[in-house]
Formats: sequence, C-alpha cells, structure tokens
Amino acid sequence: MIQAESVFEFLDQSALERAPRVQQLHELGFTWADLEEEEYWLDAVAVMRADTYQELKEASSGLWMILDKAARYVHLKHDLYDLLGIPPVLWQMLDDCPMPEPGLISRYARFDFAVAGDGTIRLLELNADTPTGYVEASIATPWICNQAGIASPNTGMREQLAAAWAVERPDTAACVAYGSHQEDSGTIEALVAHSGLDIRCADCLDLWIDEGVVKDGGDRIIQRMFALYPKEWMAVDEGGDALAYAIETGKLQLFNGPHSIILQSKGLIAAVWGMYELGLLFSEEERGVISRYILPTYNKAVFSESFVSKSVFGREGGSVRIFDDSGTLEIEDEEGYDSSQLFPVVYQKRAEMARIMASEGELHLLTGMFVINGTPCGLLGRAGGPITGNASHFIAIGVRELEDEQG
Repeated sequence: MIQAESVFEFLDQSALERAPRVQQLHELGFTWADLEEEEYWLDAVAVMRADTYQELKEASSGLWMILDKAARYVHLKHDLYDLLGIPPVLWQMLDDCPMPEPGLISRYARFDFAVAGDGTIRLLELNADTPTGYVEASIATPWICNQAGIASPNTGMREQLAAAWAVERPDTAACVAYGSHQEDSGTIEALVAHSGLDIRCADCLDLWIDEGVVKDGGDRIIQRMFALYPKEWMAVDEGGDALAYAIETGKLQLFNGPHSIILQSKGLIAAVWGMYELGLLFSEEERGVISRYILPTYNKAVFSESFVSKSVFGREGGSVRIFDDSGTLEIEDEEGYDSSQLFPVVYQKRAEMARIMASEGELHLLTGMFVINGTPCGLLGRAGGPITGNASHFIAIGVRELEDEQG
C-alpha cells in the first residue's frame, strides 16, 4: 500500500517464499539480505513513474555540475575549507593534488533525495566519498525488478563503474574489517568484479605507512587504492596524518580522489544556497535548478518552520535531529555515530518523503541516485523512519514504462 495519487506504486512480493529468493541473491553477491535474523531487504518493489524518474535523472545531472562548480570555487580557500568543516590535516593535500576535470571530482557517488508522493524532488545530501548500496543497486535491484516484471534503470551501473576504474586503475580496494564486515566487504568485492581489473582487496586496519609508502599486511606496496574510508577520519585516526602525507607526496593515489571530501561536506550545500541567495557564481539556468531542488540550508538555525540539523560529515543517519515548527526537538537518530561532536553542523529545511505501508508499518522512502563516472545511472531505495539510518531497509526501486519513456 502507498499513499493515494503517489508517483510510487508499491508491489508487495512478501507472499513469495523468502528463503530461496534470499539464497539466489546471496549467489549473485548480495549476501546481507538478512542480517542476524533481521530482514534488511524488503521483498517488494517501489515502482516510480517514468516522468518522475526522468526529472530525477535530469535534476541529478544539473545538481552534479552545480556542486562541482561550487567545489572548484572553494578549492584553495582555507577560510571556506574551515567553513565546510574540512579538517586542517587535509588542507595541504587538497591544495597540492591536481583538481580533476569538470564533473569527475568523484567518479563514484550517490545523491540522496526526498521524493514526495506528489513527485516533488528535494536534494538531502551527496555522498561523494564512500557511498555504499552499490550491491543493492547494481546487482539486487535489477534482479528483483526483473522477477516482478518491472523495468530497472540500473542495468548500466557496472559498465559505468568499469569505465571509471579503467581510468583510475586502482591496484587495491580496501575497507575496514575486510572479510568480517559483510556489507563493506561485499561492496568492494562487487566493485572489483565489475571493474574487470586485477585488484586485490585489503583491510584498512592491516595497512601501514613507511615514509609515505603505503603497504599491506604482506608488505606489498600500494600505489593506487580505492578505499571505503571516510577522509575526514584522517583527522582523528592514528596514522591519519601519515596517510595524508602519502597522498600529498604522490606516493599514493586514493580513490575517490582527495577533493571528493569537498563535495562530501554538507557544508557545500549550505554554501551553494548562500551563494544562490546572494546572487553569486551561478547562471540563471543553474539558479533555476537550485531553487527547484535544493533545500534552504544554513550554518545556523534560522527557520520558523520544521527543520533538520546534521553534521557536515554525518553518515547513515548519525547526528540527524528533526525539529518541529516551534524549534523543539522532535526526533533524533540513536543508532548511528553522532559525528557532530567532531565536525560542524548544518541546518536544513525539512522535506517530505513518500511513504509506503509494509508489514513493519508505515515507512518513509528515501531515493538514492548513483552518479558513476559523471553519469546518473542507478536508483537505490531505503525505507525506514523519518531519519534514514542503520536500521532502515533496502527496497528495490523500479520504473513504470521506462522503455516507452526512453524509446
């Protein structure tokens, strides 16, 4: 069940026997459909209207270049690095490393949107540094949609990833707790498989650095590494400054590249909104995209209506707090790590998300859009409470009559 007159249709597949479907997904590489006897995967499809999908894809393309333009404006300006909450240990690295060509500061990123039942689209944030959900979007979603007879726009994700990594050519893909952290390990293994390259997987905790040279636990020198390791943690982790030095001196090339942290900071969205209000930097066409899709976002709570606060480097819902029209705290995330203890906070007007009625009750639907190699190419659905955190579920998003719309 979904809200009446919604741009989403909810197809419940839970009457089908779950165990063999979970096993089939496991064989495809999605091994965490069930986590510790909890159902992470909702056996259903949220079917988006084709015209909404096309608008979302166009919005993603426009916002991608707007944020790229803003990041280039921020580059080399230390006062703006500070405003965005970028730790000073990274400033030299950002200054010294060459800025990639337009649209390719990050080759592997994901927008998170609030798409309301009436089709209104609002950008919540951009994960341009270490997005997960790739397996759910590139492997599980097309399979689930195909089983339900619904078109998926995600089938080109692996080709885009292969094209991106054909340029970057990492020799190593790493995450923390490789081999034991199911989701992150499965994510880098899928990225490696889809790249078609000979890449070794490694545990970030096994890496060590000798005078700027990064080595794995077997003393193999790493020169080009993709890592699901948030760059802001270099400011607090032991050895973080040594890793930054390795990148500054060119002994390690890290992917996503160093400047992806500028895109990652939610402070960049506040900067874009501020420049929009001041009439700076952006063309009339870009201003139209900003006014339509970006929520008013500030470094201070200046709202007279419901708003959200979150750390500029909060992840998986951690640090998110929702306030009502009177400014009273209404709900806060209690599952994720509250990184607002370490980094500045931004304040953003609250946006409405479509809601679905599943066996767990009413859930809010968050819509992700992957941007790989500069191209919007894959939907990721997550369903949970008003704050989408670690306790949320994965739900496949398909598109109704996609073939007719594209043809």
